[in-house]
Amino acid sequence: MPGPSRFRLSRVRVAVGWAAGLLVLAIARPRPETLLAGVALGALGEAIRLWASGHIAKTEALATGGPYAHTRNPLYFGSLLLAVGLAVAASSPLVVGLVVAYFAAFYPAVIREEADFLRQKFGADYAAWEREVPAFFPRLTPGGPRSSRFSWAQVAKNKEWRTAIALPLFVLALWLRSRL
Repeated sequence: MPGPSRFRLSRVRVAVGWAAGLLVLAIARPRPETLLAGVALGALGEAIRLWASGHIAKTEALATGGPYAHTRNPLYFGSLLLAVGLAVAASSPLVVGLVVAYFAAFYPAVIREEADFLRQKFGADYAAWEREVPAFFPRLTPGGPRSSRFSWAQVAKNKEWRTAIALPLFVLALWLRSRL
């Protein structure tokens, strides 16, 4: 795990994310059309997360293939799409504000800290990748070295199944909320 400050920030980020999710359920006012649009965007975000999880061997090797050839942070980009999708599904300006505040509060610092760790650990390999691939918003065509390969075993090792299961459960909760 990269340095202790990232570890603590990551733990707080996850706990705050769960609390924000419960708050979203409480204030959501989903409608059929917002649920449909939000689910599509959220599913795209989770698909990107699954793709990224199959490429990354955290702290062991530099992932540069697949989605990592488009953005250096595809897991976070996928998380943003997932969260925006849930905000659309919730049909609440307050939820949109919560999503924006959450990402603004946590992700810039975490991305910087991880970049510093990777720069230190992987040196010239990271520098070559960093020159070609944007930090967050993806480029359309792949860039930089593309050495990592997708593996379902890696997806399982990275425990992406937790998010893959949480998404439909959250959507179900929003759908039930729409029935109230």
